[in-house]
Amino acid sequence: MSDAPELLDDLAGAGRQLREKIPGVYSGYVKMAAAAMGEGGELPARMKELIALAIAVTRECDGCIAAHARGAARQGASGREVAEALGVAILMNGGPGTVWAPRAYAAFQEFSAGQ
Repeated sequence: MSDAPELLDDLAGAGRQLREKIPGVYSGYVKMAAAAMGEGGELPARMKELIALAIAVTRECDGCIAAHARGAARQGASGREVAEALGVAILMNGGPGTVWAPRAYAAFQEFSAGQ
């Protein structure tokens, strides 16, 4: 992934078009995301973004990586915290983790540079 912000912009247009066709699905997803990722509960939102970023690496999803790298940066995650979360993703994924984790770290660096 070379430009995570650009990737999110590219996905937004297609996402809006699909959301117009199935608004109930998207509405339900937004509610679930808010319940899972918000500040409520025992885990701070920063930690939840780190978990989501590691899962995004596991799923090999560039759009997910970009979204949760941005989320981690917005929630104030440090580069070291991101690197450690990605180390766990590498452990759990082996070789593919060594390809996708660096992409995730690069995306985080792009977003955190603007913070």
